Amino acid sequence: MSTKYLLVSGGVIVSTLISGIGKGVIGMGRIQLSPNPLYAFDLANDASTASSLGVLLKSIGLKVTSIKIDPYMNIDAGLMNPLEYFDLGKTYQQIGDTENDDRHGECFVLDDGGEVDLDLGNYERYLNITLTRENNITTGKIYQHVIKRERNGDYLGKTVSASGFHIDLATDIRKVQIVPHLTDAVQDWIQEVAKVPVDSTGERPDICIIELGGTVGDIESAPFIEALRCLRRRAGQNNFLHCHVSLIPVINEEQKTKPTQAAIKEIRSAGLSPDIIACRCSQPLQKSTTDKLAMYCQVEPEEVVAVHDVPSTYHVPPLLERQGLIPLLREVLRLENLTIHPSLTQSGAETWQTWKNLTNAQDRAQETVTICLVGKYTSLHDSYLSVRKSLEHASMRCGRKLEIIWLNSTDLEKETLSESPAAFHKAWHQLCTASGILVPGGFGKRGIEGMIAAAKWAREKKVPYLGICLGMQIAVIEFCRSICGIEHAQSEEMDQLAENKVIIHMPEVSKTPTGAGMRLGLRNTVFQDNSGFSKLRALYEPETVRSNGVLADSNSTTTATADGEVASKSSPSEPLVISARHRHRYEINPEYVPVMASHGLDFIGKDESGKRMEIMELKDHPWFVGVQYHPEYLSRVLRPSKPYLGFVAAAAGCLDEVMVRSTKMVNGNTKGSTNGM
Repeated sequence: MSTKYLLVSGGVIVSTLISGIGKGVIGMGRIQLSPNPLYAFDLANDASTASSLGVLLKSIGLKVTSIKIDPYMNIDAGLMNPLEYFDLGKTYQQIGDTENDDRHGECFVLDDGGEVDLDLGNYERYLNITLTRENNITTGKIYQHVIKRERNGDYLGKTVSASGFHIDLATDIRKVQIVPHLTDAVQDWIQEVAKVPVDSTGERPDICIIELGGTVGDIESAPFIEALRCLRRRAGQNNFLHCHVSLIPVINEEQKTKPTQAAIKEIRSAGLSPDIIACRCSQPLQKSTTDKLAMYCQVEPEEVVAVHDVPSTYHVPPLLERQGLIPLLREVLRLENLTIHPSLTQSGAETWQTWKNLTNAQDRAQETVTICLVGKYTSLHDSYLSVRKSLEHASMRCGRKLEIIWLNSTDLEKETLSESPAAFHKAWHQLCTASGILVPGGFGKRGIEGMIAAAKWAREKKVPYLGICLGMQIAVIEFCRSICGIEHAQSEEMDQLAENKVIIHMPEVSKTPTGAGMRLGLRNTVFQDNSGFSKLRALYEPETVRSNGVLADSNSTTTATADGEVASKSSPSEPLVISARHRHRYEINPEYVPVMASHGLDFIGKDESGKRMEIMELKDHPWFVGVQYHPEYLSRVLRPSKPYLGFVAAAAGCLDEVMVRSTKMVNGNTKGSTNGM
């Protein structure tokens, strides 16, 4: 069977080429021109076009995988600062402290420990698939691969070429070279990864969606563009479809098409020819705009798709469906020639209906739940993209509208009171009026005391609290200081000379901040005998299913939770075990655990050795939970993460209702799906 490919690229020209216009992320927001006339920005970096197309393909029963190509030289995203800018020549002062610009955003972690671009998180969340580090290609990774082969003698002494062409900067003439080793390596990599099963069927995917990062026309993208041009020929007719996402700016109420025309011209000069043009705009496209784009970009009017502002990013797949994308994909890729199992067709249709029902219900939600996110990188919301998405998933399940207060933890510290009293009092007002407080992961000592103050407020005032990774360690430090009487309790990360290090560096992890130098990937957590009171455990237990994710009978001993984690028991009398993704190098000091336990802090989940603390929960509190793992990495649109679901439900005052609903799911009111999103 020949694998089919769907390429998604992006980029427009507004005085100069720009990226970030929405090929990887499109959704709600407004499109504006920057005060700098050389740049235009799409301020809507939420839902992925590639992921939305994947949802449509899965809705008709197809098996879909995804690959993200990032042109930067890094091997992976593990050491990248989430606040760093992509484009040369842009500085923090030039751009300003805005939510959505060209900064990198979070590092997403996979089951195999791969630290990858955040867009792979979009793929997993939307498509309910499990990817590997090989699904993220970077320039550094592909060069490393080719150089290693050259050193091993695989090229038999031939001169190794970087690409199938090079650009003569003096004449701008592309000259074909004879031995394109690097572009061949890219094609081989894509074709091999596209064969790997990524869902519970265990079968080879039907379609591979490839997202080309950056902007078409950038120098660093040239080898990949050439490789994709060659891949189209290698894949064969009706096996390759190219969708280009472009910006339609609105200036003086007029929709401008010149940037898109220029972008398509640039793409065609590189050898690619888009089959579909997805136009990101703040408003629906006018017919005259569609007709003009079709004429000058050599596509049919039905192949020009409008991706305008919608109430939420989860409305993007239905928006594309209403414009006839599914019949168009069927026609171009000859999808009728694929053999689709009837069960996948049925489950895809059922899940698609559930998706639409959920988005419609979200529009009708009347009540709002307010969550205060106390973090270090709140100036860029994409630094916590998976956290934000998990909160959205949970709030939709609870039938609430979500409001997130992005609170810089330094604003809660005493130093801010003297330096900026207004910022200090505003921050504390926001914290005190929130329905729930969340402290996510992070690194370094900046803002730590502000986080500790937030945890103290949540504990004392009975405000629902969720601590993720660093957030759990913060709660432990606060408890040791305030309740256990351990003066100057501190983390070794913040002070290596601290007298009472209640948080220590894991002995098996390198203290040098190198790539993959942490405890990464999927790890098991065992619920302890003292966890009978736990609300979190109660949420993890209800859905009894087989290990492949399909609902089974009530006697099964494996539980697939709603956030993609697998909770299992070897026998009914054995402890509950869950699997979740980790990314940390510090842990709770086991020497202080007995003291904390004697004062009422229970560590209800530990690793398989019983020495590493994984979950803490306070009794007699609406919801005070900390987890060392990152449950947001396994949250799904239709399957919210359990720690986030419990937290949001407690904040919204409907935790009991949610727990009852979860129990009813065991009795056949919810169907499992091997192809569900």
